[in-house]
Amino acid sequence: METGQASKTAYSAARYRAAHQFLELGAIFKDPLAPRILGATAEELQADAPRRAMRMFIAARHRFAEDALAAAVRRGVRTVVVLGAGLDTFAYRNPFEDVRVIEVDHPDTQAWKRERLAATHIEVPPGVSYTGVDFEKESLADRLRLDGPAFFVWLGVVPYLTRAGFDETLGFVAGAPGNEVVFDYAQSPAKMAPERRAALEARAARVAKIGEPWLTYFEPAEIAADLTGLGFSEIEDLGPAQLAAHFFGRSDVPADTPGGHVLRAVR
Repeated sequence: METGQASKTAYSAARYRAAHQFLELGAIFKDPLAPRILGATAEELQADAPRRAMRMFIAARHRFAEDALAAAVRRGVRTVVVLGAGLDTFAYRNPFEDVRVIEVDHPDTQAWKRERLAATHIEVPPGVSYTGVDFEKESLADRLRLDGPAFFVWLGVVPYLTRAGFDETLGFVAGAPGNEVVFDYAQSPAKMAPERRAALEARAARVAKIGEPWLTYFEPAEIAADLTGLGFSEIEDLGPAQLAAHFFGRSDVPADTPGGHVLRAVR
């Protein structure tokens, strides 16, 4: 993203979540605040109807993350850190009264978000705080202090980071036993069939054009080795086939189909 401007892809992700509330009636992921924070109407969001594949992936990754978060809270975790929070709305519909939420993002994007919250009259609960970090220029360890295990929600961020930026942030998450993280990542287009590869490359070109290029791809075995090396366990990695089966009841997607993944790991 460009200095002095909010993230454009943060807006896009929120729009996909908002459109899902109308086009699929929130069948996979309920987020009633997504349309509100955007100020978008059902009629305006109808234009997103053709982008169903990306919309459903984004709905599924948030559902997966928040299901895992709820399980972590039941185990006793009381701090949630939303990395690259964008227009994420969990903090403002948090059902857990004794759980605090720390949103971490670039200061320019945070300022824009807080303007949107005020403009749309979305209340900021007392347990919400904000930490401004440029992940490529600043160390998360220098800006964030935690006093116990935390659950990290890190969605829609990893592909836009350099490998050094990814390693820095993941190393921080790995720094304390009991921390848990959910993030999504993309496999290289080179692994895909021509039609899927063309679609992914077209999307990559669109986000590059607005100044937020995809920089980092992973393969499942590679990321699993990295996580294991940092001491993570309970690694759960859902690729296209697993997401299709888990959320959409489909068993027809080949197990090794490359694409977007959502991953959970516990330190």
